[in-house]
Amino acid sequence: MSAVSYYTAEGLKKLREELDYLKSVMRPKASQDIAEARDKGDLSENAEYDAAKEAQGMLEMRIAKLEEVHSNARLIDETHLDVSKVLVLSNVKIKNQANGMEMKYSLVAESEADLKAGKISVTSPIGRGLLGKSVGDIAEITVPNGVLKFEILEISRD
Repeated sequence: MSAVSYYTAEGLKKLREELDYLKSVMRPKASQDIAEARDKGDLSENAEYDAAKEAQGMLEMRIAKLEEVHSNARLIDETHLDVSKVLVLSNVKIKNQANGMEMKYSLVAESEADLKAGKISVTSPIGRGLLGKSVGDIAEITVPNGVLKFEILEISRD
């Protein structure tokens, strides 16, 4: 049994699109690749056939995994989230106490994390350290190279 995963509407849409693409485009292509390789002769010495069958197996495993994730996915209702504390889907502006650098992050589910886009997972060390904090609080976060202190400057929702 897989754990329940929480998604934003955008994240759940991306998951569905990937699953639909794999089923409607990639699955027929894999079958076609196998058929083409089969037409090339003796299957016992046909490396192309073996490769096509292996690729199909990997594709089916990916589809099965995404179907499991999708079946356990839950949409987060943003209207019921408290804006006075840092929670999932919060946009948080923080200030590093050591160097004075200010950063802005969105806290998202692990499956939607993308540091380049400013989205950090609520299960990451920084995400966990920020959860439940209010504006003005100092979050002391233990990371592999020591303890970081961040001041919560602003909390918002899109």
